[in-house]
Amino acid sequence: MPELFYIYVLESLSFNKRYVGMTMDINRRLKEHNSGKSKFTKAFKPWKIIYSETTSNRKSARDREKYLKSAAGRKFIKKISLND
Repeated sequence: MPELFYIYVLESLSFNKRYVGMTMDINRRLKEHNSGKSKFTKAFKPWKIIYSETTSNRKSARDREKYLKSAAGRKFIKKISLND
């Protein structure tokens, strides 16, 4: 069975913050962010997932995560979040 990697974007429900990450278990990772186990995100909880996508290998997931953290990626996230 091939591995599946999730690239995700979180949005803080209390602050004007977003977080981009990657994981193999998106539900576990969201719970970790909301329980304060992640250093950056614990100050801005609670979080909700506003976008996610999958890929079948770690390298493409890491590349996509880096893109979403770039200026062009932030524009993409802003555009999709306005369409909600």
